[in-house]
Amino acid sequence: MKIRLLFCLFGLAVGLAAPVRASGPEPDAGAVVCPPDVYPLAPDDCLPLGPSQFLAQAAREGVPYPILPLPAYPPDPALGNVPYMYFRVEETGTPVFPSLPAAINGSSAGLYIGPGDIMYVSYTERAEAEGGIYYMRRAGGWIRGDGSRVGLPYPFQGLLFSSTPPNAFGWVLQDVVSRTEPGFSAPLTGTAYGRFDIVQVFEVRQAEGVDWVRISPGEWLEDRLVAVVTPDTLPPPGVTTNRWISIDLYQQTLSVYEDAELIFATLVSSGIEPFWTQPGTFQIYEKKEVETMQGAFEADRSDYYYLEDVPWTMYFDQKRALHGAYWHSFFGYPRSHGCVNLSLGDSHWLYDWAEVGDWVYVFDPSGQTPTDPALYGSGAP
Repeated sequence: MKIRLLFCLFGLAVGLAAPVRASGPEPDAGAVVCPPDVYPLAPDDCLPLGPSQFLAQAAREGVPYPILPLPAYPPDPALGNVPYMYFRVEETGTPVFPSLPAAINGSSAGLYIGPGDIMYVSYTERAEAEGGIYYMRRAGGWIRGDGSRVGLPYPFQGLLFSSTPPNAFGWVLQDVVSRTEPGFSAPLTGTAYGRFDIVQVFEVRQAEGVDWVRISPGEWLEDRLVAVVTPDTLPPPGVTTNRWISIDLYQQTLSVYEDAELIFATLVSSGIEPFWTQPGTFQIYEKKEVETMQGAFEADRSDYYYLEDVPWTMYFDQKRALHGAYWHSFFGYPRSHGCVNLSLGDSHWLYDWAEVGDWVYVFDPSGQTPTDPALYGSGAP
């Protein structure tokens, strides 16, 4: 009985170990991966996996291969340096004293800056005296250190181009992970992008009520998280020369064209509702290397602003100007009272390139920005 049981168990083990053969020819055990190519039909002598699988997906999705890098390079970082130091004044404002002793004693104030929403002064000297901190304005006078110094320069700069890219591109505006398909329900790819990362854009498609952009085969980002530049080397309406600046209010981007080529592109901050940047075709009528800007729109002056030594200013539509902004780094989002804010490095590059008389074309492809001139005042930073 025991011997028969052992024999049965041995036979069962042999049966489990024996391979089960399917009918038909047996596939090659040593099948290799096909050379990189696009295979409309699966070949008999290799497996279209790995690079071939990527190429096939790119071909199906209309993404060109090879995906060439942008013909772009960064501007000189030294362009972001300014010969000024800035101090942010608190909203309650500050008195300006004619001398350091007067500021320490708190007497004989010559003038008062503020109160206001945004106020910055340019200073040349910082002093610590009798337990307090004081700043000497470049324009003259001393203020107390009730506020904070500005750390400069901001690192963001746009791109210079050796030739016009064949497709759109853009900057990611916040930390995000791409999806395998357009739509919030699509799986995540696991590939993360950060603010100011540069991506190429090959397609725009709507899903779940919003636009999505394809940035590579099998990778999509929500359109509102990417500020896209779509190169267009044809002169805009009203432009009569081979030099112009295009400002896309919807995408919050600026592009510079010369001799039918894109030569520079970057992010901007234009006017926020109801202080929009006015769409239209304008010309730069004045350039100022440095400018002090101040004013208010509300009757109670609650939105008063005071900005000393605004660098690299180019006026193109009444008081609306292209200029550097040292008081924020929210480029890619509307923020101003009508001017077009750029990073310090970008405004410096543009100032060096631009000439009085150059065209500035401002447009909103979404149609969301009003075009009625009656809605626009003179503008502000």
